[in-house]
Amino acid sequence: MLVNTGIPGLTVGAASEPRNHQRKAQIAAWHSARERVEHAVACEAEAFAVTEELKLQDAIPEVVATSLAGVVAKLEMIVGADREIDDLSDFPWPHLASVLRDLKAIAGDMSLDRPERAVVRADIARHRQAATRLVEALKEEDAGMEA
Repeated sequence: MLVNTGIPGLTVGAASEPRNHQRKAQIAAWHSARERVEHAVACEAEAFAVTEELKLQDAIPEVVATSLAGVVAKLEMIVGADREIDDLSDFPWPHLASVLRDLKAIAGDMSLDRPERAVVRADIARHRQAATRLVEALKEEDAGMEA
């Protein structure tokens, strides 16, 4: 599938078709069919996991904190949600981090309860199975279109 990224040089267009065909041939030579399928499954599993995470993040505003510890927990989640953004100096990140530091100073630091590795591995397996089913369905759909 080719996507218009909106980025010059990465966008597929008429002028880039010969180059894209060469690139596709190189990629096909570099990777076996199995590697391409495994990569597609991994990408889909990641998409499923990110979607699930975003659903949880979207629910944060609806959660009412009933204690100072609850407020700290919400702020921990908000501040930790976008660690990958390019510029952490943008509002509201420094402001939220400052409020979080103040609340921690008043309420005390909270221990970070993280899920057991078995729970995380089960989630990964679930996402991988869903991604595998999706990739297989797409392969079957493509095969049906070619027939």
